[in-house]
Amino acid sequence: MDAEDWDARYRGRELVWTARPNRFVEEELAGLPPAGRAVDLAAGEGRNAVWLAGQGWEVDAVDFSAVALDKAARLAAERGVPLRTVRADLTTWPAPEATYGLALIAYLHLPWERMAGVLRQAAQAVAEGGTLLLVGHDAANREHGHGGPQDPRVLYTAEQVADVWRPYADILRAEPVTRAVTDADGERRTAVDTLVRAVRR
Repeated sequence: MDAEDWDARYRGRELVWTARPNRFVEEELAGLPPAGRAVDLAAGEGRNAVWLAGQGWEVDAVDFSAVALDKAARLAAERGVPLRTVRADLTTWPAPEATYGLALIAYLHLPWERMAGVLRQAAQAVAEGGTLLLVGHDAANREHGHGGPQDPRVLYTAEQVADVWRPYADILRAEPVTRAVTDADGERRTAVDTLVRAVRR
């Protein structure tokens, strides 16, 4: 899907996703003292970016959907927190080097070559001692979980992500994790995600 497709999707309802932060983002980062600037890559409607701003971070929310970023700005205003929105395609955005204390990537799925480029860019944007966190749909979710993309070309494993970050950072956690979801029939199902957390060297 390109930016126009995502604009149409975000325009179709008030919030495509919940206003609450992703559970793994909250669990991993709630205890992390805010250290200046953070960047949320593929921020969407801003649920994670706004939550981070509420924790005391100076947040840049980057996404290529203008509609999503407008929603993020409104959510930030409702919560009374500052948020800087940046409309950009992550595959071409010149991220500032060694600028952020935290880089978050939540549920960004691209063909692997482009995804790896974004991961390297994220690592280079984080200053020494800063945190990198990725949460996404795990490759195993197609066969063993529910929901998420079904195209294997845009799915990845924790080890693939960790391998890209290892030249730049120490890997603290890299593993599949599960979360409960409700399907269209109201049945409880299980989704398999990948979670990678690292600290920039």
